[in-house]
Amino acid sequence: MRQVWWNGNIIPESEARISIYDSAFMFGDTVFEMTRSFNKEHFKLDDHMERLIKSAKVLRIPLDMSISELKTICNQITEANKDEFADDDEYRLMIDVTRGFLPRYEQIGLLGTNLIVSIFPLKWATKGLGKYFDTGINCFTPSQRQIPAQLLDPKIKHRSRMHFRMALNEGEWPLLLDPDGFISEGPGYNFFIVKQGLVTSTEPRNILRGISREYIYEIYDFVEENIEPYDVYEADEAFITGTPFCMLPVTNLNGIQIGDGKPGMMYGALLDMWSKNVGVDIRKQIQDWDNEK
Repeated sequence: MRQVWWNGNIIPESEARISIYDSAFMFGDTVFEMTRSFNKEHFKLDDHMERLIKSAKVLRIPLDMSISELKTICNQITEANKDEFADDDEYRLMIDVTRGFLPRYEQIGLLGTNLIVSIFPLKWATKGLGKYFDTGINCFTPSQRQIPAQLLDPKIKHRSRMHFRMALNEGEWPLLLDPDGFISEGPGYNFFIVKQGLVTSTEPRNILRGISREYIYEIYDFVEENIEPYDVYEADEAFITGTPFCMLPVTNLNGIQIGDGKPGMMYGALLDMWSKNVGVDIRKQIQDWDNEK
């Protein structure tokens, strides 16, 4: 039975609860991070914890912990659950911080922040994605627009994500436009195009600046610009980045083929570099999971 860190205690996952009076339930008032491992070594854990602390700070959710303390908790819950994972599994951490009870409900329970850290197999988050490494994905621009930074800053990783749910109601793999008509991001992924060897990502004002997006910059320089759908139609190739799958090629937008309609050479080269750096064939790993009986 998997175990969960819950406010200083390690308890069975089935017992981890928050109250219906918690601000998280009332307002989606939660900051969070979700990570992955390579060869069961957590990837970019410092970066994830740093962003968690920043998100809590901006939303004024009390979280009096250092990066080191948060990492220690993540490692403790990993150790407590190591026997629950198969040899070929990877770890997926989910760290949630809620504000807790609002003062008007203090007669029901103690006020204070909730910190909940859980862990489960990464393959849960990648199920069915293996085929897209070869075929690419078909993105579309939904009617739902991205909430801009002046209304609710998307650079904070929070749980108030109804706009993403509305976009997903229209179909798989949405790319939300911002109020000015520029491509922003999708639910859980950032977007890139490639034109004549130049890699470009969306201007970072109205997006979550993803950890995977930043890792691309570590292995290959890219520029940040406003991208219109027309720019995508003219691109040679496109791809998205996200923590569970790292990178997936985008071969169509709104039914219009990008480049030759196949995963691009730059995409393949960057994925190979990433795989080499972490010692895991990312494409093969996820495809093998999909082929498990």
